[in-house]
Formats: sequence, C-alpha cells, structure tokens
Amino acid sequence: MRIVDVDRLDRAVRGHAAGQPRVVASGNHAVPWTALKAIDSELDRYRLFMLNAPAGVPDRDGVTLETPFIGAGMRDRPALAYYPSRLSLVPALLRRVAIPDIVVVHTTTPRDGTVSLGVEVNVLRAAIDAARSGGGLVVAQLNPRMPYTYGDAVVSVDDIDVAIEVDAPLGELPARSPKDVHRRIAAHVAGLVPDGATLQLGIGAVPDATLCELRDRRGLRVWSEMISDGVLGLEKAGALAPDTLVTSFAAGSAELYDWLDGNRRVRFLRTERSNDPAVIAQQRAMTSINAALQVDLFAQANASYRDRRVYSGFGGQTDFVVGALHAPDGHAIIALPAWHDATDSSTVLEKLPCPATSFQHSAIVSEHGVATIWGRTQREQARELIDHVAAPAARDALRRATICA
Repeated sequence: MRIVDVDRLDRAVRGHAAGQPRVVASGNHAVPWTALKAIDSELDRYRLFMLNAPAGVPDRDGVTLETPFIGAGMRDRPALAYYPSRLSLVPALLRRVAIPDIVVVHTTTPRDGTVSLGVEVNVLRAAIDAARSGGGLVVAQLNPRMPYTYGDAVVSVDDIDVAIEVDAPLGELPARSPKDVHRRIAAHVAGLVPDGATLQLGIGAVPDATLCELRDRRGLRVWSEMISDGVLGLEKAGALAPDTLVTSFAAGSAELYDWLDGNRRVRFLRTERSNDPAVIAQQRAMTSINAALQVDLFAQANASYRDRRVYSGFGGQTDFVVGALHAPDGHAIIALPAWHDATDSSTVLEKLPCPATSFQHSAIVSEHGVATIWGRTQREQARELIDHVAAPAARDALRRATICA
C-alpha cells in the first residue's frame, strides 16, 4: 500500500481511465467521500456501482449509476442501471458481470499490516478480490475515526494499491421515535419471538420498534445482514447471549461505532457468507423480521416498488426469508401498517401490481394482529390476512376477491 496526498491520487487512477471504467465504492454510511470526489474529478466517463448510495454521490453527464439496491443518491434517476439481485448473489455479479476496474473503500488506519473495512464489509471483499484478479486498482481512504472491526473486515495492506489519509466523521443513521402504529405492530411481532431466538432485522421503523420490545428477552443471538443502535440497546438490557454477533454492515450513532471499535465479539462477514440461505438455515430459531410496503392475498410481499417504480431492491430479505424457513424452529415475519396514510389506501391488496420481493412467509403482522401463513391452504392464508392484518375498512372488498370465493 502506497500512501499519497489526495491531489496525487489522479496519477494512480489514470492508468485505469480508458473507456468507461467501473468504480465500485463503499455505500450506506461508509462512503469514502474525499477519495470518490478525487476519482470523479479525474474520470470524464465511468460507471459508479454502489449499494444504498446516499444523497450527494456523483451524478452528472458521463457517470452511469449502477446498483442492485437503490439509495437516495440514485433513486428516480432515469438512466439508472438497476440489477435485480439477491444480495447474496451480488458478489457473483461482481466476479462475472459488473467486474470492477477501480474499488474505493473507507477503512481504518493501518494496524499490524492490516486495515479494517469497519462498518461496511458487505460486498466489498468480493469487489476487492475481483479487482485484484482482473488487474484493477484498489484505493483506500484511511480514517482514524473508522472503528476497527473483525472477521472479513480485516484486509491486508498488501491488497490495497494506494491510499489517502482523511480524518472525517462517519455518516450516522438518525434515531427516530416510532409512531404509535409502529409500536403496536412491534408488540405483535415481539410476541412471536421467544427467548434464545436468533435475530435478523431489516431497515425501518417497525424493525427498530421491535428491538425495543425485545429488551426483556434473554439469550437472544444475532445473525443479520445489518445492525443498528437497537442491537446495542439489547446488549445494554442484558437480552443478548454471550455468543458472537454476526453482521455484514452497521449503520447508527457514534455510540454504536464506539462500541464496535475493537469489539471482537462482533464479526463482520462478507455478504456471500452472511446472506447465504444455507448458512442462515443452520442458526437455531432463526427469526427474520422485515418490513414491506404492501402484501397481497397470495401472501406475497412488496418491499421494492413504490408507484410501480423500483424504490430499493431485493436487499437481503429474500435470503433471510428462505434461510429462516429452513432453520430449526425458524420463522420469517413480514411487518407493515395496514393502511397507507399518504395514499389513503390499504396496504393489503387482492394482488400486487408489481413484482414481489418475497413470498411464503411464516407470518404477516400489522397493528391489527398476526396472520399465520405457512402450513395453511391458499384460501386460509387469504382469510388470515383479511381477518387479522387488513384494515377494517378494506376487509369487505378483500372478501369479495376471487381467491376467497
């Protein structure tokens, strides 16, 4: 690894600037902003591949945005190249299709010949491997504020070609006070989670509220694609077993990042391991809890499309739904409010008007109750959803649906 001033980074990049190179960069709350800006200023045309890109990423003529999971920085862009893909398969995408020419990551400063990817491992190890095997360039933004995390987060300095030093705060995920409807949903979800369960929780108000409802549990374990401050809350409440916590990325407060720094109890795994349904299925009482925008009477969930346009992507929901259903005593739970206030419409539909994100769950939950799905006939599933999940104002119309006849 060669450390250079940021104004000299352009020299390293020039050798990989032919045609329209692909740049893969850390996303979520670990964007290497300074390095990415320097690379953007050097390349006239390039492809920018990121997961959950936040607002502010380069978006101009000459930059083609690519992603399998859309964040605010790429959402609603007309020329966006969206790759529909389970998160567990994105590493294969980087090896076979979207092969990187330049990978730019946000890491710790070196320790004993290594750096750590800190709060964002995700698909980055696969990107680094693909770049190195294909003659690409690996760039690191070294930051003393990045927490040193373990597992697949640890990278040899020999795997990094060039680095710059930047002292800058990490992006934080603001804490949100849950609405009353989210608390009621969370209470129903928590009733499905026993002591000793292994948890995966997605992003959103309902998963966050559910973690608060689980603080009186004991012996909980974590095998999750991501963790946030809610997991730290479980730790403070004594709800977690002493086992290792497994994740792939973290997003939260400075307090969460301080807790992660040097914490060997938390292992960050590369996505092809953390999201492998076969590995997830080995976790005892694996319980996946994910949000959705809509569900239909066929028990299909939409967590990806809004107004019939792709809003986010599959993410890890499909991986964890399948893995949890195959785990001993496992459950896959989808949670959502029964009514969408902005459109004044039911979130329980006769049939989804867009592609489903996931299906065949254990249970679907709203503020009105719990519909048990798996093991019931199709008509029984529909009736469960109408009677226990749908808003009362929507039930009569749903009962007239063909599937209920």
